[in-house]
Amino acid sequence: MTLFIPGPAGRLEALAWSAQDEAGGDVAPRGAAVVCHPHPLFGGTMHNNVVFRIARGLQRAGLAIVRFNFRGVEQSEGVHDGRGGEDDDALAVLDWLAERHPGLPLWATGFSFGARTVAALAAREPRVAHVLCVALPCKVFDCSGLATLVQPTLCLMAGLDQYGTLADLRARFPDLPAHVETDEIAGVDHFFRGATPQLEARVRAHALRHLEPAP
Repeated sequence: MTLFIPGPAGRLEALAWSAQDEAGGDVAPRGAAVVCHPHPLFGGTMHNNVVFRIARGLQRAGLAIVRFNFRGVEQSEGVHDGRGGEDDDALAVLDWLAERHPGLPLWATGFSFGARTVAALAAREPRVAHVLCVALPCKVFDCSGLATLVQPTLCLMAGLDQYGTLADLRARFPDLPAHVETDEIAGVDHFFRGATPQLEARVRAHALRHLEPAP
């Protein structure tokens, strides 16, 4: 379902999905997740294939999903901020999810720039119950929010990523706490070319391990 969510710089274009089981049948949600896309100035949108695969993996683990376009992207209003405004866009979508799914755990997830965004958001937002960062670009962006997270977190990296591999992540954050899990898909670039089904499967498996069992 396409919708518009009020944001700090104007309306944010979004897509909402109901929770599903592995076969694609609708189920009662076990959580709700916002999924954030790559950098707006480099072609990032909510329709990015990795963003789609993250959303699908979480959806089929039983989470309700909203992916959205940051300010200035496609039909979202405003212009790219570059000073943290996109964090506030993600917060507006999280607010929307919380209103519609009261009592459910809220997940903040994203790919590349979107991963950096959710790490920064979760560091200051206690309502976020779980964080998923895919291809966190630790070589090119300030990702220091990761080190302050108290929520269960997964950083899923790409083995040939020029913007940051698992080795780069460990070099920059040698003392990550135990609740920050790390994983890597070997032999793939930043966009997980040739391995997006594997990416989706790993995201789903991780979510199933961390969600409360279905009633």
